[in-house]
Amino acid sequence: MAIKSDITESRTPADIVTTLRSRIGRVSDEVIKEIQARIPEYDRPDDELYIKVVRMAVEQAIEGFLDRIEHPAVPWDPEPFRAIGRGEAAEGRNLEPLQTAMRLGARVGWRWLTELADPLRLTPQSLYDLGEAIFVYLDQLADAAAEGFEEARTHAAGEMERRRNRLLDLLLSHPPASPEAIADLAKAAGWRLPRTVACVALDVRPGGCRMPLLPPDVLAGLERPVPCLLVPDPSGPGQAQMLEQALRGRWGTIGPAVPMAAAATSLRWAREALELSRRGVLPRGLLRCEDHMATLVVFKDEELVSALADVRLAPLAHLRPAQQDRLAETLLAWLRHGRGAGEVAARLHVHPQTVRYRLRQLEELYGDQLADPDIRFELEIALRARQAVIGSRSR
Repeated sequence: MAIKSDITESRTPADIVTTLRSRIGRVSDEVIKEIQARIPEYDRPDDELYIKVVRMAVEQAIEGFLDRIEHPAVPWDPEPFRAIGRGEAAEGRNLEPLQTAMRLGARVGWRWLTELADPLRLTPQSLYDLGEAIFVYLDQLADAAAEGFEEARTHAAGEMERRRNRLLDLLLSHPPASPEAIADLAKAAGWRLPRTVACVALDVRPGGCRMPLLPPDVLAGLERPVPCLLVPDPSGPGQAQMLEQALRGRWGTIGPAVPMAAAATSLRWAREALELSRRGVLPRGLLRCEDHMATLVVFKDEELVSALADVRLAPLAHLRPAQQDRLAETLLAWLRHGRGAGEVAARLHVHPQTVRYRLRQLEELYGDQLADPDIRFELEIALRARQAVIGSRSR
């Protein structure tokens, strides 16, 4: 805001500025005293450097105001006050203390002007114009400081995000990075080293992978080809509930909890489970690898399992598909749940006599093979794989 030319009855703005400049030291002292008395954040009597910085900021603000009175047409440079805003962000404060300090400074400055009104021969209108100019200037200082504050916070957030992404890269590298490198980067990223971790593989949907707010200790790699999360101490209090709530309605797989050095292994299992879920072998939605370990092991080498099935299920090959399904289902239930017809019948929801009939058929087909524990083990693997494949086709 420009100050009107008739600011006094007989003096020019330059004359007034000269008089006011001679009092900058005393005004600054009073402003600093007021700020330190009312704002604890700025009261550091033993920190000489900080006191000098505060004084420099106060004097710079007063000088800037006087420059604007003397040369209203000269563009104002907001950068020094942007720097002050950046400094507040670096100190870890919000802008409230700074804004309070600015208001206190404006109040002290206005008090000095009113006291000097008579010596300076200021007209009432000129005093009003100066007061209005103070508060316009105050708003501009506050806006500049806010710009610097947000700029610093954005930069700090970006830098922290880059560190966290690099930390996730190190944790998921194979072979794993050295514990020293991980510890150093974790400290720089403000991340507490956990005892165990679990990785979550997320399905990519059209439009990208959007994630709700997660606790700050969860590392997110949402820009990876297979988006993922790394959860520290997944068995800790509330962690399971946190994950289920954050990922509700999403499609993903939670890898097993492993030592931190084995994070890549947890992610590998989670990705393999996610692929089986996409194929329908495992259920869709959010699932835990720990609940499906047998299926994951069975499908680890599908070619080998297929070859095993060709051998162990050969006695069923000549039967009609419906017969194969019934006998395979009965044999798997018998292997998994015991050898009593009653228990198998309860599992299959059929009559025990039906189970006995099917078991006699299986004994005729397999003969002494069913007495061999190694063959029974291989049969269960083959039958589990067959059941999973059939289940995926029906989903």
